[in-house]
Amino acid sequence: MKRLPRGLLPGRLFSGKSRAKGVRPGRAPKESPSRGIFTRRALLLMAAQVGALGALGDRLYRLQVADGRKYAALAENNRVNTRMLSPPRGRILDRFGASLAGNKVNWRALLLAEKTTDVGATLDRFSAILPLDEHERARITRELKHGRKYIPVVVRDFLTWDDMARIEVNAPDLPGILVDVGTTRLYPQGPLLAHVVGYVAPPNEKDVAADPNLALPGMRVGRAGIEQFHDVGLRGTAGSVQMEVDSVGRVMGQINRREGIQGEAVGLSIDLGLQQAVLGYVGDQSASAVVMDCRNGEVLAMVSTPSFDPSLFDSGVSQAQWVEWTNDQRTPLINKSVAGLYPPGSTFKPAVAMAALQSGSLSPSDRIFCPGYLDVGGTRFHCWAKHGHGSLDLHGGIKFSCDVFFYETARRTGMDAIAAAAHRFGLGTSLDIELPHQRIGLIPTPAWQHSKGRHWNGGDTIVSGIGQGYVQVTPLQLATYASRIATGRAVQPHLTRQINGVIQPAGNPLHWPELGLPEAHLAALRAGMYAVVNEPHGTAPKARLSLAGIQMAGKTGSAQVRRVSRWLRESGHFNSAKLPWEFRPHALFICFAPYDAPRYAAAIVVEHGNAAAEVAAPLARDIMTVTLTRDPANRREAPGQRVADAI
Repeated sequence: MKRLPRGLLPGRLFSGKSRAKGVRPGRAPKESPSRGIFTRRALLLMAAQVGALGALGDRLYRLQVADGRKYAALAENNRVNTRMLSPPRGRILDRFGASLAGNKVNWRALLLAEKTTDVGATLDRFSAILPLDEHERARITRELKHGRKYIPVVVRDFLTWDDMARIEVNAPDLPGILVDVGTTRLYPQGPLLAHVVGYVAPPNEKDVAADPNLALPGMRVGRAGIEQFHDVGLRGTAGSVQMEVDSVGRVMGQINRREGIQGEAVGLSIDLGLQQAVLGYVGDQSASAVVMDCRNGEVLAMVSTPSFDPSLFDSGVSQAQWVEWTNDQRTPLINKSVAGLYPPGSTFKPAVAMAALQSGSLSPSDRIFCPGYLDVGGTRFHCWAKHGHGSLDLHGGIKFSCDVFFYETARRTGMDAIAAAAHRFGLGTSLDIELPHQRIGLIPTPAWQHSKGRHWNGGDTIVSGIGQGYVQVTPLQLATYASRIATGRAVQPHLTRQINGVIQPAGNPLHWPELGLPEAHLAALRAGMYAVVNEPHGTAPKARLSLAGIQMAGKTGSAQVRRVSRWLRESGHFNSAKLPWEFRPHALFICFAPYDAPRYAAAIVVEHGNAAAEVAAPLARDIMTVTLTRDPANRREAPGQRVADAI
């Protein structure tokens, strides 16, 4: 093969005539300096473009593939707002399914702080539409400060249709504000059962710290009565709602809603009809009355007067209303049945008699002479009967309620034995009932007195024998006391009959153990209480029932609230009915019926009612009559009113 001349490229043969200018034959042409510079710049530019495209591609990969789900969720959250919904609070019902506490629809304006860039400006614009006072503004600020940003804050509750229309018209200027529907606690019986059912109020910071769900708008916390005792079960389970919002937080529509699960339905042993009847008999007196099924401990009625409207606590109690309540010496906010403490007076005498029988210091046939007084250590203790009762046995002592008989019985028995018997009957003890703020009362003993740095003397025992001195009990304890005398069992009062339609075990009469007291001793107490009402010259003839074939046993009690001097008592001019109301004795009565087959027991305390035989005994007669007539134990729930169906 013929070789090309040196310096020539294949296919490019040059003759002398065609040789390029400046190019010598046999040599390659030289590159210009500008051409090399241009090529390097192009390479650098290409590298930069490739790098930028690579970085962009990497970023796109991370956004769309590696972190695609994360950013999709963030984008969805910008469009969709999900928040929790407060559940409807559980209902409280009477034994036949009548509503005692329920819920009603309530429209409200909420503020979602995370959906507005300037909370203050939003509130200013809202206030221009619906004025907010300083108190409301301070509350909103406080809740925003201590709450979570994703939990709405109630700006205005109980909106009217006009309020909602004004908010909706101005919605573009109110970012983060939305109108929502919730529930408000409804008490259809008003003051009738306020002390039993209780009331709810907005949660405080301590409540929210214990349960964050309480921060949800509309959540309430039970503050008294059954509402407080069953609070956790009544709260229910929160739901959720998804709403579509625009870039400034305005709600465009609702995507999905899952309602919360309503709280438990609590069925009480209370008979609403009986409660109304008892309140009708008590009227406007400052009093308490408790009716129990003495076989199983179910409380059928519990009245404490005066009362209050529990719904006011849900919407907010005004300062004027609070001052009115707290300045009323009749204490309308206190449930006197469980928190009112009273000297039991002569209603305490059967407990003293049982202590004497148990200790052997007295037998049913032993007799004690009453001349109208008892002198001990230079002190004269008077009987309520100025001229005395003469010689009495235990039956006569209870029937005539002779003070001297029980002065002497207490002196023989001793306070420790009396306290033990009283505690066994439920006096001065904590009772297992579903109500908060229960007070225990006091059955004093020498040891208790010594713990206070004081000396116990014989006079303390003597006055305790008639339920005076330091002795203090509640009306619920008195009703339990009557139930235990009637049945001989350690009955405990209770209010919860059903939860979500399931009967509670305490409703079985055999659930309660026997007291362990001799039947003969219990029979002696019952016979004495029968005589009080039904035998001639008993202290409570006005308590006698007019129902054919049914008798009631009972015991009167008048408890002094101030000491009456010996001179005043013996002067013959003392009349407690003429004293100012707050200085008159309390009027008490305990009872059970039917006598031969006890079913119901009751206790009545009329504050400063003066004469028990004239005030408390007739009340007991009327209350027991309507109780036996209605006979709640034999009634049946009306169709459609069962607790399980009334949720």
